[in-house]
Amino acid sequence: MLKTFDLVLIGVMTATATVTYTIKHRAELKVEEVHRLEAEIKLEKDTIDLLKADWALQSQPNRLERLVKAYNEELKLQPTESTALVHAKELPMLKSEVPVPDVTEAKVSAKGATVASAKAAPDTAKGAQAAAKAQPVPMPAPRGEAEDADQIETGSVEE
Repeated sequence: MLKTFDLVLIGVMTATATVTYTIKHRAELKVEEVHRLEAEIKLEKDTIDLLKADWALQSQPNRLERLVKAYNEELKLQPTESTALVHAKELPMLKSEVPVPDVTEAKVSAKGATVASAKAAPDTAKGAQAAAKAQPVPMPAPRGEAEDADQIETGSVEE
């Protein structure tokens, strides 16, 4: 009986050693993956820093002024007038935001207008159909009187 018990213990110890080795091997693979990902992150951060430095060089006012003078004949650049700038809320709506007219009402009113105007004058029937198909043109929102038009929103915190 003692020999059977020893064999069982040897089997349990072997199984435990195998499981322990497997767990250790998986942990080492995960550590290698973490190191690889950290190296990739460091490379990306270094690339971002390099690109920021390059952007700072490329957008220097002195350099841009030299380029404008050098290519003024070809580009014919003009200063932007202050009246050409608008706020986002003053822009017209997107096509996707324009309300769609009710088709059934438009057909009924177009038929009624077409029949009535066809009896009165044949040329005005086409105009009534075109008016029924016309969609409203979005208009920009007017600026409020109390709103300061010269103030630019920057996102900075004022104390």
